[in-house]
Amino acid sequence: MRIFVAGATGYIGRHTVRELVARGHEVVAFARPRSGVGGRSPEEETRRQLAGAEVRFGDVTDPSSLAGEGFRGEPFDAVVSCLASRTGAPDDAWRVDHQANLHLLEAARGAEVRHFVLLSAICVQKPLLAFQHAKLAFEEALAASGITWSIVRPTAFFKSLAGQVESVKQGKPFTVFGDGTLTACKPISERDLARFMADCLEDPARQNAVLPVGGPGPAITPRQQGVMLAELSGGAPRFRQVPVALMDAIIGVLGLLGRVAPGLREKAEFARIGRYYGTESMLVWDAARGRYDEEATPSFGEDTLRAFYARVLEEGLEGQELGDQAVFGSREAGGAGSG
Repeated sequence: MRIFVAGATGYIGRHTVRELVARGHEVVAFARPRSGVGGRSPEEETRRQLAGAEVRFGDVTDPSSLAGEGFRGEPFDAVVSCLASRTGAPDDAWRVDHQANLHLLEAARGAEVRHFVLLSAICVQKPLLAFQHAKLAFEEALAASGITWSIVRPTAFFKSLAGQVESVKQGKPFTVFGDGTLTACKPISERDLARFMADCLEDPARQNAVLPVGGPGPAITPRQQGVMLAELSGGAPRFRQVPVALMDAIIGVLGLLGRVAPGLREKAEFARIGRYYGTESMLVWDAARGRYDEEATPSFGEDTLRAFYARVLEEGLEGQELGDQAVFGSREAGGAGSG
């Protein structure tokens, strides 16, 4: 197939492009002229990272750039969107997670696209934050578009659970909200998620469907993550417990100050994001029973979090940097944030 990939230089986007190329598809990857964490990667580096794909550069938030520099009036069989706002701040979320995807959907219609695969997030099933509402609004637009669609809602990424690897390696305690058992997730590797995304283009059962997906094995809590890291580091598990009430107090103060100091409004939203990931599991939500359901959360792939931790303890975190997402404080406190 001829496939257009947006968000191609992101954490999951890069691996999805590589997976599609490896399967023999003709891939056009659309990227910013300077991509990566902090915009550090120039065009030549982006081409190297996405070898095998044709890389085109432009601005996905600008419909004229998307049409003229991206699609160029050419037909495509499918579009894969791995777009995501970098911080989760309200303005950024509605500009990227919603509006940029709407531009992409409109361009897909003009390019005779038959199938649109969207990378979303499992947390939208219980939306409390701006970026979740932005993602949901586009999901609804996609489902009503008339194009065949697949909406992939992954659980936690390995990267989002790597924020404390270096500190534990240095003998520092692992930070958790409460006692570390408030949440759980089935983390999935970038490689396995890329395979799942690519399979959506080939498996009719994954078409016109919302697809929650986690990695292999049982769900794991932040406390279990801390124990695992300590064991692999050769030390005894040590924890620093952060009361949820403390986060509530911070949110309250920032919310009040944000009324008179606009610069603090965004910080209040970041604090709310941190609290969400620190108190909500990244598993399928059973609304009828009012609880998260580990058994109902599909498992996929082969890569385990334990093997990932062992590798990054040995080799370092290159390629797993949080970048702008480091503002999601819960990820530094054992939260189960998805990418």
